[in-house]
Amino acid sequence: MARMDVNRSGEMEVFVRVVELGGFSAAARAFRMTPSAVSKLVARLEKRLGARLVNRSTRKLQLTAEGTAFFEHGLRILADMDTAEREASVGSAPRGRLRVNVNVPFGLHRLLPALPGFLAKHPEIQVDVALTDAVVDLFEQRADVAIRTGALRESRLVARKLGESRMVVVGAPAYLKEHGTPRNPADLAKHNRLAFCFARTASGWPFRDGAGGITVVPPVGNVLVSDGEAMRQLALAGAGLARLSASHIGPDVEAGRLVPVLEALNPGDTEPVHAVFVRQGGHLPARVRVFLDYVVENVKWT
Repeated sequence: MARMDVNRSGEMEVFVRVVELGGFSAAARAFRMTPSAVSKLVARLEKRLGARLVNRSTRKLQLTAEGTAFFEHGLRILADMDTAEREASVGSAPRGRLRVNVNVPFGLHRLLPALPGFLAKHPEIQVDVALTDAVVDLFEQRADVAIRTGALRESRLVARKLGESRMVVVGAPAYLKEHGTPRNPADLAKHNRLAFCFARTASGWPFRDGAGGITVVPPVGNVLVSDGEAMRQLALAGAGLARLSASHIGPDVEAGRLVPVLEALNPGDTEPVHAVFVRQGGHLPARVRVFLDYVVENVKWT
């Protein structure tokens, strides 16, 4: 049985904070302690557990395998304690910092315009939004939720589908006037095909070949971009052809700023959109749950 004079939750909270902030000094500032006091606390924890949690021989904080396991379990346990305390408080509202990682097009055109409504409904939640099309590690970035497009890889994360959108190849009217409108996939060899500078699930642009099959044309051009919004802006500026989701460029197509091409050969493939998150200890923190519910109800990806 554990000794009653050992503050196990306090030790765990300090250790988790050391890992989250990347060092003893940063954690000491957060807890208004001295770095030596934090270091001694972690050393005492290691002695009680009989395992080394942190390698101190490197400049950068480096966890051992035991330290990584203790950190991940500690995150879940502390989250469960926080949830239990909030749920035990009568009439308590969801609160705390919510870290959201979202791809650039969805963030700019869907999430950010709807965010004021969410904040008005949940004033005790502070939202930290990071926009990037790169797939980040939620554990490493300490993010609560990520909104991702495309097929999901197998992982420990839980996914909630928000919707899906049809993919379309488009070009600006000025670009098509200068370079011509492609009539078949072979014509794309004469066109600048804008591409992403990071790996994606789809390796090329698929088209029906007229014989019941699919031909895939690689996106090869003189510009690589890091996100879908940058690609949209380049397409609008006449830099080349781009393949983007219909939900992203819908207003541009309706206004004639972008023109779909090769639509008769479009296979109709779609790009799914998911919210992925970590279910901590079998429970979902209230701030995450209300955010997901709000996104599903108020932010449409069609």
